[in-house]
Amino acid sequence: MKFDFDNNIPIYIQLVEQLKNYIISGRMKPGERLPSVRDLALQTKVNPNTMQKALVELEEMKLVYTESTNGRFVTTDKKLIDKYKKQYAIELTNKYFSNMKDIGFDIKETIDYLKKLGGDK
Repeated sequence: MKFDFDNNIPIYIQLVEQLKNYIISGRMKPGERLPSVRDLALQTKVNPNTMQKALVELEEMKLVYTESTNGRFVTTDKKLIDKYKKQYAIELTNKYFSNMKDIGFDIKETIDYLKKLGGDK
């Protein structure tokens, strides 16, 4: 796992978002066991308490769950994963359209530009 951090956003929030992206993208599979808090903290070069806070948030989102003696696992609820994936796609799309508007493209021009980039004529 490779994580890049922005100094303007709390690390645990960035960890939640990046781990969520690993789950919704399929890089972490449903039912996959997560490394320990300590191992994840070492991999990402963060404090274990910060990693623990991020994992608790992911549990509250139901994207990960804990089995008392076996550790944490990625949810097997594919509908939930798909729900978060669609929400994230909407966020990215809205951000893209907003950025395009900021540089002077209207919606039609933005869609036409996407079609051009995608190879549609």
